[in-house]
Amino acid sequence: MSVVMLCTMVLCFALTISVAVSIGLSAIVGIQIGNANMLISVKEMFNSINKFPLAAIPFFILAGNIMETGGISRRLVEFAKSIVGGVQGGLPMTCVLTCMIFAAVSGSSVATTFAIGTILIPALIKHGYPTTYAASLQATSAELGVIIPPSIPMILYGVSAEVSIGELFIAGFGPGLFIGAALMFWVWVYCKYKGWGKNDGEGRLSFGKASWQAGWALMMPVIILGGIYGGVFTPTEASAVAVFYALIVGTLIYREIKLKDLAVIMRKSVLSSAVIMFIIANAGLFAFLITRAGVPEAIGHWLQDVLKSPAYFLLGVNAALFLIGMFIETSAAIIVLAPILAPVAVHFGIDPVHFGLIMVVNLALGMITPPFGVNLFAACTVARISLDRMIKDLIPFVLVILVCLMVVSYVPALSLTLRDLVYAK
Repeated sequence: MSVVMLCTMVLCFALTISVAVSIGLSAIVGIQIGNANMLISVKEMFNSINKFPLAAIPFFILAGNIMETGGISRRLVEFAKSIVGGVQGGLPMTCVLTCMIFAAVSGSSVATTFAIGTILIPALIKHGYPTTYAASLQATSAELGVIIPPSIPMILYGVSAEVSIGELFIAGFGPGLFIGAALMFWVWVYCKYKGWGKNDGEGRLSFGKASWQAGWALMMPVIILGGIYGGVFTPTEASAVAVFYALIVGTLIYREIKLKDLAVIMRKSVLSSAVIMFIIANAGLFAFLITRAGVPEAIGHWLQDVLKSPAYFLLGVNAALFLIGMFIETSAAIIVLAPILAPVAVHFGIDPVHFGLIMVVNLALGMITPPFGVNLFAACTVARISLDRMIKDLIPFVLVILVCLMVVSYVPALSLTLRDLVYAK
């Protein structure tokens, strides 16, 4: 049954059928071959999304869209530019830094791409940067949206692997800040080499003025993350607080959101949330069937026999996840693979929280690698260019993230030090 399911799914992918439909269709085929009751499909799909932590997903998506429309993202850009915009290559560095700040609220890389990209991609082009470079930079920087907490993929991993979401969130700060710093360093070096960005400081606000204008926007991640780690509310409740705060700031303080804008914001958020939830439902059914068929246990034993040490296991898993991330959407990959791989990682003595960060960082790479990188499509839409034109400028960014992934994988202290301090056993 499992072999037929996998073959059906691969065939659907080859026919360019959407990921969610491919997974769901292969699961239905498996049920038919196994002569099981079709009611199982309805029951398991409902059980897959009937989990309280998943309520955070539509709320964080909605919060990101409100921030984009309400002027919060624009003020964050000005704030970041006041910090790093004065050096050569300061504008690309502003893009990375703004995405890091925006990621501390949105939880979504696609939302980050649209919210920040609509402001910074035209600005980068205006300052003489190639359109392809601007789009590649934005797509890569937005990846931080799923690494720096709160993060939708971390929520999915926590639910799938039964790991504390709070611990995953606090562990995400180390890798997120490290990758952000590495990207900023690379951007600075590359701009020096190319001679770009010598006039990036033009029109830059002073730090004090930019901080004053962005004060309410900067309070948002402080309230959300402070509330989570201070024990005031759970990550799921924090998502609702983020929506409420963004709405208040956008409508009453900055006054950039009109009543007519709310319908557009809600529609966009509902569509994005529905897509993710549909993937989760179908992937949940698929995971239930392959677990029932004993596939995870068989894979676990095989990995233990072939990969004799934790180092080889991490190398093999990273290679596999990198290839999988190129073809399968991040949410679906986590839901299907986390229950299979997390127990094997624990067998090798790898902390499940650390392994979760490895999975998230690796699969986030899939968002900027063809042929199905969602960040690439979002950046292409904003920059109005075709995907094939971005490849040359994209390769160096992918290599930087790959180096960072190896550091995250083999230096667990980067992820676990802060977690151990906050969640002292």
